[in-house]
Amino acid sequence: EEFAIQINDRRLLDVLLAELGVPETEAGALQKGVVVRAIDKLDRLGEPGVAALLGTGRKDDSGDYTHGAGLEAPAIERVLAFTRAGAGDRTQTLNQLQSLLGVSEHAGNALRDLNVINDLVTAAGWDEKLVFFEPSIVRGLGYYTGPVFEANITLETQDAKGRPMRFGSVGGGGRYDGLVARFKGIEVPATGFSFGVSRFAALLASLGRLGEANSGPVVVLALEPDQMGAYFAMAQELRAAGIRAEVYVGSSGMRAQMKYADKRSAPAVVIVGEDERIAGTVTVKDLALGSKMSEHISDNVQWREGRPAQVTGKRDELVGLVQQALASD
Repeated sequence: EEFAIQINDRRLLDVLLAELGVPETEAGALQKGVVVRAIDKLDRLGEPGVAALLGTGRKDDSGDYTHGAGLEAPAIERVLAFTRAGAGDRTQTLNQLQSLLGVSEHAGNALRDLNVINDLVTAAGWDEKLVFFEPSIVRGLGYYTGPVFEANITLETQDAKGRPMRFGSVGGGGRYDGLVARFKGIEVPATGFSFGVSRFAALLASLGRLGEANSGPVVVLALEPDQMGAYFAMAQELRAAGIRAEVYVGSSGMRAQMKYADKRSAPAVVIVGEDERIAGTVTVKDLALGSKMSEHISDNVQWREGRPAQVTGKRDELVGLVQQALASD
């Protein structure tokens, strides 16, 4: 248990603040921003400090005063109750949030998306202690419009003087549907994140794990959108066997996905489309060997007949087929 991924959806807080009377006006947006920044300080200030920032304001140890959001005591308690809703497992948290927020359209959309995320991480086999829903994760910036997440290193290591230390957050992000329009004038839904490369590299170096990768990850192609859970399960199965792997998460066709795998320097791709799924099989294409063999193929007919460096086997042979492909490179 060296890390934890915390997930939430900003729409849930929007629903709660609307119920508390925060208006959809410029003044309301400013008030909402104060609330978000206050919740974002929960780990550092604790509930008393956040409650002060949700109310009239707070003076810090240096004497500086920060004006609060101006919420009344009952509203402050409801916001704090919202941040406490993540005490159980993922399903319990979703049920608790639904109980707190009711069945409004916006809350329903957010909880539906979190349920989809829950299905995917469950299919991938992620433990409840490693990937969980945390309502207090709201991200301090105002442009998020959907799911948000943070990645934290929970492993304790030592600094240069041998003192215990934690690295904390190494990344985070989420969905923002309106941000691109601010700059381009066109609506472009997007999801993005930032990652602390220097901090993460420092952690790996302190643990003696900073090495060089000879190639990119094996890429599991996503040929059927409704089978994403199965694709994530395959990637997790490969990781459990010590094989770097990832799932293609876009909506492009197979050709574009293969180009993506090539850009990622993937040594192989895993292909499970409708035919393979029905037959209970999996196809592994060795991209490195295929590239070498293609140099000696003169036309498309020969390519299609030979299908260089591609092998199909039973679904439960996935790890062995990939290991075989990697061993041939």
